[in-house]
Amino acid sequence: MTRDPIADLRRIAFLLERANEATYRVRAFRSAANKLAALPKTEVAERARAGKLTELSGVGDVTARCVAESLAGEEPVYLRRLLATEGSDLDAEATKLRTALRGDCHTHSDWSDGGSPIEEMALAAVELGHEYLVLTDHSPRLRVARGLTADRLRQQLDYVARLNEALPEGFRILTGIEVDILADGSLDQEEELLARLDVVVGSVHSGLNDDRARMTRRMLTAIANPHLDILGHCTGRMVSSRPAGVTGPGDRGHRARIRAESDFDADAVFAACVEHDTAVEINSRPERQDPPKRLIRRALEAGCRFAINTDAHAPGQLDWQRFGCERAARCGVPADRVVNTWTAEDLIAWTRR
Repeated sequence: MTRDPIADLRRIAFLLERANEATYRVRAFRSAANKLAALPKTEVAERARAGKLTELSGVGDVTARCVAESLAGEEPVYLRRLLATEGSDLDAEATKLRTALRGDCHTHSDWSDGGSPIEEMALAAVELGHEYLVLTDHSPRLRVARGLTADRLRQQLDYVARLNEALPEGFRILTGIEVDILADGSLDQEEELLARLDVVVGSVHSGLNDDRARMTRRMLTAIANPHLDILGHCTGRMVSSRPAGVTGPGDRGHRARIRAESDFDADAVFAACVEHDTAVEINSRPERQDPPKRLIRRALEAGCRFAINTDAHAPGQLDWQRFGCERAARCGVPADRVVNTWTAEDLIAWTRR
């Protein structure tokens, strides 16, 4: 049986990210894959036969062994072990919800603080069965995350338009942004650009310890903005340390410390989300788990829509939607209240309204 060693290395990196393993492990396999992908296949095979793969910068003993096993037609032992220890399956309700999802409305690339190019994120989404991926890199004032200025965002929009022409039929990248909700509740990007985007996620990243009244006013002002479609990780909490796979220039922006929830009037905020038809994000990142289940239930009772997103900064993290689905299912969130169970056309029609 013929195997592709580059694909095997990338699959290992994906599974390590999904399992929230250390960043250096992920980087080792992805760097080796990129290094070998730039060489002729015959050279890779010759080096493997001669035991000279490790002479290449970025290829170590473990990755070289995986390549040799793959070229021999064998599933690499490292990959086999990962597949054997992936973890338990989702329960029935969570599986049903995960199967209903058509895309992910909150993802990042190496244009801001993600660790991988847009193309790599898109192809990983295709492999997961997504029909679309919303690219939501950060806005300019979040400098630690290399937020996109208006000019850089315009460049990205042109780039995505060209990239969509080359992607597999039936899949598309939707344009978007994770825009900072500023201290006065305004959104950190030009109005003209926000109007051009398919999906706008708005999140609070600063002043997370604002008093209850101030934080509530800030969020209500943002929700009333007609450009805001999804309220991102609404409490800002962190329940564990930084995850694996965030390897971009903005890496230091993700050195997550355990952080308490922001204080705001949840009933008022969720009522505003219903009034303005703004979805509440169920953020799937293991270190966030935001909002907590008690607030998911309150948002559901208020009549909110939801978006189950990964906030992925690396390809393997795109499969973290299963974590959000598990929490949503436990809170009784039905699929018809989740906006990313819709087709891309229906999603865009909703955001345009």
